[in-house]
Amino acid sequence: MEEFKGRVAVVTGGASGIGLAMAKRFAAEGMHVVIADVEQQALDAAEAELTAGGTEVLATIADVSKPDQVEALARASYARFGAVHVLCNNAGVAAGGFCWEESLEDWQWVLGVNLWGVIHGLRSFIPRMLEQESEGHVVNTASMAGLTSAPLFSLYNVSKHGVVTLSECLHHELAMIGSDIKVSVLCPSWVDTKIADSSRNRPGGPRDEPDLEEPFGAMSQQVRQLLSEGLTSENVADQVLDAIRTGRLYILTHPELNGVIKARAEDIVSGFMTAMDPTSVVRETLTQS
Repeated sequence: MEEFKGRVAVVTGGASGIGLAMAKRFAAEGMHVVIADVEQQALDAAEAELTAGGTEVLATIADVSKPDQVEALARASYARFGAVHVLCNNAGVAAGGFCWEESLEDWQWVLGVNLWGVIHGLRSFIPRMLEQESEGHVVNTASMAGLTSAPLFSLYNVSKHGVVTLSECLHHELAMIGSDIKVSVLCPSWVDTKIADSSRNRPGGPRDEPDLEEPFGAMSQQVRQLLSEGLTSENVADQVLDAIRTGRLYILTHPELNGVIKARAEDIVSGFMTAMDPTSVVRETLTQS
């Protein structure tokens, strides 16, 4: 896509972080914007900010883990604007710990938002976008965690690996039918967002965190440090817009970490993988970023 003015973008998780930055970037290009989120106060603030800048905005509460709410989002988007040209399945949450100790509720929560949220988005929007018979673009937010397998992030990793392969399959399937809809999968590493505080939106309230002893304590502190010193959401949004313009599938926001992806691929081919110490994983990222 090269023409944005007057077109429509839908962004889930659009009231803060990367989602809000993408919404603002699309607005700056003259697009109409639909933002969906589960936090009413943040949603109201985002809507006010975008509207004050002259953007036509539809802001709505939507829990992307609920298919009926995503379907309602699609219906509302088309009722308001008549079309959707850019779909950003961006809403996400995070949790960590030993995979065998994570509760079923937390597995359902993280997979429900991060993976099923994307699935619901595709099922509700892609058929409608295909009927438009116009060019379009889908951006699915995954993570570097979708290309690597660091310990103590199993819930998050599983969800994001799913988003990566789903995006790749979508890319091939749309090409098979000759569609003008392109696909990008966003794989950011450390970005200055509130992802470490995801449990504020956890069903039933914040979860009991693992004891802050080794390895959890050091890792948690390092993760928060990396997030606070990470890329700005605005930088990521600029990279997303460039990928939409150029039709790029993979958006790797931290090229200095490409070696980590290559090392994993080499491990797969070799058949062996060295066990990781979780704090060393974060430490290695610190030295390379």
